[in-house]
Amino acid sequence: MNLYLRLLLLSLFGRSRSRTDVWQGGRTPFRVLPNDLDVIRHLTNSRYLAFCDLARLDWLQRSGHWPQITARGWYPVVTAQTITYRRSLKLWEKFHVHTRMLGVDNRNTYVEQTFVRRGETVARAVVQARFLKRSGGSVSQTELEELVGGYPAELELPAWVKEWADSVRIAKNPGA
Repeated sequence: MNLYLRLLLLSLFGRSRSRTDVWQGGRTPFRVLPNDLDVIRHLTNSRYLAFCDLARLDWLQRSGHWPQITARGWYPVVTAQTITYRRSLKLWEKFHVHTRMLGVDNRNTYVEQTFVRRGETVARAVVQARFLKRSGGSVSQTELEELVGGYPAELELPAWVKEWADSVRIAKNPGA
């Protein structure tokens, strides 16, 4: 329930916050609440991924692309993700998630999400996502590029992300 309330608040207050550019990234503010904690009283690792979900939605809404995506009958799904934790977030601490586009390949979009508290990076996630069509099938990179008005010339997926994506890909017929 906590995340639905946060989603509602982001939707309501996101409209009054500044617009963001999908290429430069955006900041989404949060605070650690009691129901975000694990048994050792710091932000539970599953909640980091939930905050990533909320921050990506906020980023897409504030960039103006979310209404265009939903109008086309598209929706994003996470196909892989990795996260590295550096420091703990504790009760009542304020932090923000900085979300930015890392790059694309022939099927997926890659987003980096950095958790920052008082100027210090406490965790970083890389998310591989694909856009699907409610009518069936995947959205092509050509369709996505058209939606965002073209990709920047300097947009190139880092080599380590390509290697990571290749290493976590699941075979269609495992064991065959």
